[in-house]
Amino acid sequence: MIQQKSSAASGEVMDAISRFLAAPPEGTPAEIIEAFNSFGGGRFLPPKLFLETVEQAPVAISITDASARILYVNHAFEALTGYQRDEVIGHNESMLSSRSTPLSVYQELWKTIQARQVWQGTLVNHKKCKEEYLAELVISPVLTPGGEVSYYLGMHRDITAVHQLGQRLKFQKSLTEAALDAAPMVVAMITAERKVLLDNHAYKALLGDCRGVEPAGLFLDALEQQIDFDLAGACRTGKGFTNVEIRLDLAGSAAPRWFSCSAVRVDELDEAAQNYFKQQEQTRYCLLLIANEVTGSRKRINEVRLNMIRAGMAEQQMVETMREAISGAIFKMQVPFNIIRAALAMPGTGSDQCGVCQVLHQALESGNEAMESLQAALPSRTAEQASMVNINEILHEVMRLSTERLLASGVVVDWRPATVLSSVTGRPNALRGLFKYLIDNAIQAVNESGQDYREIRLQTRQLDQELVVEVMDNGPGIPEAMRLKVFEPFFCGWSRAGEHAGMGLTMAQEVILGHGGSIEIDADFCGGCRVFVRLPINGMGGV
Repeated sequence: MIQQKSSAASGEVMDAISRFLAAPPEGTPAEIIEAFNSFGGGRFLPPKLFLETVEQAPVAISITDASARILYVNHAFEALTGYQRDEVIGHNESMLSSRSTPLSVYQELWKTIQARQVWQGTLVNHKKCKEEYLAELVISPVLTPGGEVSYYLGMHRDITAVHQLGQRLKFQKSLTEAALDAAPMVVAMITAERKVLLDNHAYKALLGDCRGVEPAGLFLDALEQQIDFDLAGACRTGKGFTNVEIRLDLAGSAAPRWFSCSAVRVDELDEAAQNYFKQQEQTRYCLLLIANEVTGSRKRINEVRLNMIRAGMAEQQMVETMREAISGAIFKMQVPFNIIRAALAMPGTGSDQCGVCQVLHQALESGNEAMESLQAALPSRTAEQASMVNINEILHEVMRLSTERLLASGVVVDWRPATVLSSVTGRPNALRGLFKYLIDNAIQAVNESGQDYREIRLQTRQLDQELVVEVMDNGPGIPEAMRLKVFEPFFCGWSRAGEHAGMGLTMAQEVILGHGGSIEIDADFCGGCRVFVRLPINGMGGV
């Protein structure tokens, strides 16, 4: 009886196989199709040979009737499910189903195959030992010549391990992204072409502060100028760096931002199929940049440093004031002495005139002694070594030093620094003095203008191998006739001269010329005064 059932089942299988061979359904494994085509130039295989091929196929295969009653399973099916074929033949395919699969999935499955279409999807099945696994399933209807469904061909494989690996990768990705986003430092993955592949929340926040300008580009520009860092070279050679402090002067921000930067090279993700067998030396690399903001600690250090600078500049200003006052006295004393010398050089006779000459000679000798005493009392300037300085930093320090006076005068400062500026060789204290003279003059100008709105604008930019600093105010401006005169010693154009004999521009010009630069007043500027200070980036004269 059992043998008769088995023969009947085999006959049904052979019929199903014949119809299957006539029109292989979509989703049939490639290895089975290849086996068909390897004999007789695409002619049908003998059913026995076909059965052997299916039996040895690495994919679990089952054939059912139209009501999903199992008629045949192959060896891979037995190995995967743990069921022997005599345990499943005659039973419904649903014996493998798990309650973990939503009912809607089965409804969609039956709707598809009853519409004579191939269904592909994933089910949660269970093995004979009740262990659940993920089955990637393809079910293809086998149709009669009249187009009716007579059998279903099912092929599935266990993708549990693949799913678990995918979940682990997803978890690792989520964990990595969460850790990066929770990190307080800026993190960015940058290609050799400066394209940002990956970033975190801190980077996006900085992007907002930079008003849409890519922070990675600003970091790289600053690193290039500060340590001559080459991104393409680093990606090629693997040479990174650790704890390099850089300064960014962001537009609209009154204070600079400081970051301690580190970078390492990593392999760039390459998913292209054609690169599967590529040589290792052809691997592309990118840079993992980590920037930890140290603005707070830098501010504390700068506060101490600023107090030292304030004390040093106060002493320097006192010395310069004394030099200015003594030099002014010497200059003014030269006038009567020159008159006396001229009088003595005039021809004359008579005892009276000789007596006058004697007096004049005595006065001249006394004056010369006084002049020598004043020259000896003239304090000398402290020698200062040149070093690499950041002009943005110098200007920021001078503004900090001038804060009280700016507030007392009600002056609004419009600070427009270049975000990244090359360092120059210079004498820091001398440069601070230079810009202090210009800012003091600008404050004095807006005070004398009597306007309600008082503004000073400071702007820095880099043009080729030159740094340009613009100091502008909305004061009364400098008349054309005085634009050269203001640089003369002891000239003062203020209605209230204050503590100086002049406007300080003579000393400012002396400093800038000593740095190989230039200072000029913009003759075309309207609505106040604009002064251009130009400094060479490479080298300086008179150091």
